[in-house]
Amino acid sequence: MSSRCLDAAAALLLCLGAWGAEARTLRVCADPNNLPFSNRRGEGFENKIAELLAHELNATLVYTWRAQRRGFLRETLNAERCDVVIGIPAELESVGTTRPYYRSAYVFVTRDKEPRIASFDDPALRHKTLGVQLIGDDGWNTPPAHALTRRGIVDNIRGYTLYGDYREPNPTARIVTAVAHGEIDVALAWGPLGGYFAALEHPALQVSPVKPLDEPGLPMAWDISMAVRKDDRARLSEMNALLARLKPEIDAILAEYHVPRLPSAPGSLDTKP
Repeated sequence: MSSRCLDAAAALLLCLGAWGAEARTLRVCADPNNLPFSNRRGEGFENKIAELLAHELNATLVYTWRAQRRGFLRETLNAERCDVVIGIPAELESVGTTRPYYRSAYVFVTRDKEPRIASFDDPALRHKTLGVQLIGDDGWNTPPAHALTRRGIVDNIRGYTLYGDYREPNPTARIVTAVAHGEIDVALAWGPLGGYFAALEHPALQVSPVKPLDEPGLPMAWDISMAVRKDDRARLSEMNALLARLKPEIDAILAEYHVPRLPSAPGSLDTKP
């Protein structure tokens, strides 16, 4: 074979090799300091799910980091700085959402061996110091805070911002550690957060879903999905297929992080065809 042909063959092989080595990228938006969901060190359960998806796609996982506060979706996913958000309420209208892959609720967190709180109507709530999560600088209340207010339980409540002091690691843990340290008697926290940080205490704290879950006008339980851009139909279909295929692995990750889960709601991943 002439040297010219050898050069041409080598160039062709080089091109084919480069084409074959071209790696896909899975671009995910996440909060760098928001355990148990995600952090920059990849320690959250949403980090683990993102890694699982990337592995299944044979893709390189690349993060866009931003604190998950007001404007998060507008400035990340919808600004095309990434393509997927791992955890988002299923009914959110500003993005395209997958079928839910878990359902959780707000929880009561109490110290070990103390009587569990039965419901918002438990008389014990009137005599204990309660911690509730607040959202934003304006102190906007979460559903459990409104449920307590409806019952006239207001004087024994302490507010904990949902975001905490972002200069510290694990800022959202404060409401749970307050129970362990005896600063409050009961924390009313979002389930994944309460379950994860309660399990880290010694002894572990008790966690139980609030009741009733169907407080009129105050949803206490939420389906959680993944989000893509609203017009990204191909990626939405792909994520739904991955969620169905990887459900056992995802469930195992959620269990490892002590995420309290409720039976799937109608229309969820388990019930949709």
